Amino acid sequence: MIIGKILVALIAVLHLYFLILEMFLWDKPVGMKAFGNTAEKAKLTKVLAQNQGLYNGFLAAGLIWSLFAPAAYATALANFFLACVLVAGIYGAFTASRKILYIQALPALIALVVVNLV
Repeated sequence: MIIGKILVALIAVLHLYFLILEMFLWDKPVGMKAFGNTAEKAKLTKVLAQNQGLYNGFLAAGLIWSLFAPAAYATALANFFLACVLVAGIYGAFTASRKILYIQALPALIALVVVNLV
C-alpha cells in the first residue's frame, strides 16, 4: 500500500534527522535548542548522544531497507523496524520527555496500523 510506504519513508527521514541532530549538531545551537541542553550539558553528553544518533541511523536504515525489499518480506521488515521505533518512543517518553511519545511513538504506531491494512 502506497500510503504505508510513504509513512515508513517519512519516519525513516525523521530518524535520519535525529541522527544528524544527535551525532553532529548536539553541541551546536540547533541541537541544544531541540533537546533543551546547555552548552555544559551538551559537552558532557556528546558521546552518549552520538551513540544514540547512530542507533537512530540503524532504525532509518532498516525502514529504508523495507521500502526496497522484495514484497515477500518487506512488510515483515517494516513491522519489525516500526515496532522498534514504537518501543524506543514509548521508553523515551517515560524516561526522557513526554513529547517523544508524539514525535516518535505515535507516528510509528500509525504507520504500523496503515502498513498492515491489507
